[in-house]
Amino acid sequence: MMMNGEAVLENVRRYRTIASLYRQTAAFRPHQRDSLLAQAAEWESRAVAELEDYFVARQAPSQPPANVNYNIGHHGASYRPSHRQMAAA
Repeated sequence: MMMNGEAVLENVRRYRTIASLYRQTAAFRPHQRDSLLAQAAEWESRAVAELEDYFVARQAPSQPPANVNYNIGHHGASYRPSHRQMAAA
């Protein structure tokens, strides 16, 4: 089932908001920092996956997806944004 662009962007906004809240909470709870930052990374991964899925689904069936490296695969749960990406979020 293909979602429209507005619904996808709303989901991404929500996922990134949740990730931001986990990062903010991590700043004030040092004993839970690692767990909270892992949760933030997981929500960021969900946002990226949502966008990737949407744009891949929009590709014409006869046209291969642009800029896809088939050797790397989907980010999945092991995706961890770099320190610079986390600071920019």
